[in-house]
Amino acid sequence: MVLISREVLFEIITVARSATRVATGSASLLQEQTCDFYKTSGLTKPLRVHDEMYDELHQKAAEIRDAEIHANVATSTSSTSSSASPTVTSTSGKRPTITPSTPPQPTSKREYSTDTKRKSAIPIDSKNVESRYSEMPTSKLQRLFHYGHLATSIGVNTASDSLRAVATGQRPSFRNAALSQKNISILGDKLRKMRGAALKVGQMMSIQDESFLPRELSDILKSVQNQGYFMPPRQLHRIMRDNIGSDWRDKFEAFEDVPIASASISQVHRAITKDGKPVAVKVQYPGVKDSIDSDMDSLLMIMTASRLLPKGMFAESSIGNARTELKWECDFLREAESIKKFGELLKDDPVFEVPKVYDELTTENIITMDWLDGTDIVRGEWDQETRNWLATNVMRLCLQEIAQFKFMQTDPNWANFLYNQETKKIQLLDFGASREYGDEFIHNYVTCLRAGVANDTANVAEYSKRLGYLTGLESQEMVDAHVESITTLGEPFAANGGKPYDFSKQDVTTRVKAKMGLMLRERLTPPPEETYSLHRKFSGVFLLCTRLQAEVPCEELLEKYFHD
Repeated sequence: MVLISREVLFEIITVARSATRVATGSASLLQEQTCDFYKTSGLTKPLRVHDEMYDELHQKAAEIRDAEIHANVATSTSSTSSSASPTVTSTSGKRPTITPSTPPQPTSKREYSTDTKRKSAIPIDSKNVESRYSEMPTSKLQRLFHYGHLATSIGVNTASDSLRAVATGQRPSFRNAALSQKNISILGDKLRKMRGAALKVGQMMSIQDESFLPRELSDILKSVQNQGYFMPPRQLHRIMRDNIGSDWRDKFEAFEDVPIASASISQVHRAITKDGKPVAVKVQYPGVKDSIDSDMDSLLMIMTASRLLPKGMFAESSIGNARTELKWECDFLREAESIKKFGELLKDDPVFEVPKVYDELTTENIITMDWLDGTDIVRGEWDQETRNWLATNVMRLCLQEIAQFKFMQTDPNWANFLYNQETKKIQLLDFGASREYGDEFIHNYVTCLRAGVANDTANVAEYSKRLGYLTGLESQEMVDAHVESITTLGEPFAANGGKPYDFSKQDVTTRVKAKMGLMLRERLTPPPEETYSLHRKFSGVFLLCTRLQAEVPCEELLEKYFHD
């Protein structure tokens, strides 16, 4: 007989309750959103209200079906013709319908572009491409089904693993059971298939530190960023036709069906315009925009019920912010305007290049812009002088965006920076997450950061309250940890006798991350909404400078752009 201690029994009950919350939460969400679909969808409108036009069409369709059935029965005895011949169905007073018994074969096949003017060809591994094609769930109900299946799978697997541990005399651990290899594999595959909100949340969470985000979860969130599936050609072609017209192929000299990249909400194709200009065509996945709210609700339920996120992350606030940003990113007309705005802001800048938008080939779901053929900034084999120059200008742009433009492209992805050695230009990509900041926020933020640089702890605490980081009710331990994190972040910009800061030796990010666990435990309020995106970009620039092992004149840049 196996004796179970009270502690183990408590763990079993906790695991069972959490698994139940996942399952019941999924069922409740399914019921709620199914009702919402019924109440709001145009497909179910005739079922909800008396629709005379629908009734009339329904009656006519029934009459036509009855007439065709009678005609088919009358001619069935003479249907012994060759299987290759079409069947002609005729009804009295109606136009004959020709139905081929074998589907028509295409007379020609459109191949991928083989334009010889292109500088380099894209190697296509057909097996690899085929393995990455996956029809994306488009309707709310389809997507909800997948999330419900995910939630139930995680709950069942967690409960099973915990009970198995008890049966073998081990103490069950909810964390270990929830983050089992099987659950992680299911989560990763589902995130890759769903894309949209799932990958957006993954992107936002993957930059978090393992000190408060489980390593297993962090690894899978990072891996799915570059391993999403492609839309199959038929789905891609349908989107192009619906947005640009049935003659969309004729509007390009060449268009490559195999995307060169896929991200959380879209995939990018290389094409050539009729006047010979190489362009990038960014195509949004179907259903992403319409299912943002339901996707986020599903993810929030799964993450909180399965206890995969620590309380200090304020999951509702974090996912609420992701919800807003994703809606921005799904508005391609908004992104097009952001590209144009950055183009205007940087038109006289000797370093940065912003692509041109082709309005005639841009819609709410498709955006066409100049093809920029630089090299990813972190992948080139640059000498030290070039690395210093690249990092200095990226840091310079970040500070300009905050203090001068009050408008920032907040996506921290390093792949958004290309360097063209021939033109000596840094090329900028992906403006969907661009946003403005208010004057008051910028003033308080700049003042707080300058106080951190000067090691003025009193003003760091004061302006942190004005910004909303602190309420004034926190423990002294929390206040000290927060203030120290700000002063640590300010170190690269501190007075250094005019010498550049060597990012190859920086330990700022490590020291700040060391405080995160305490701050997450003690935090009483979520950070101000603006800083989710700003700090994500700032952190990305810090890490980029570190990756390049660059020496950057941070003190000089701060004085130039963050002056009093």
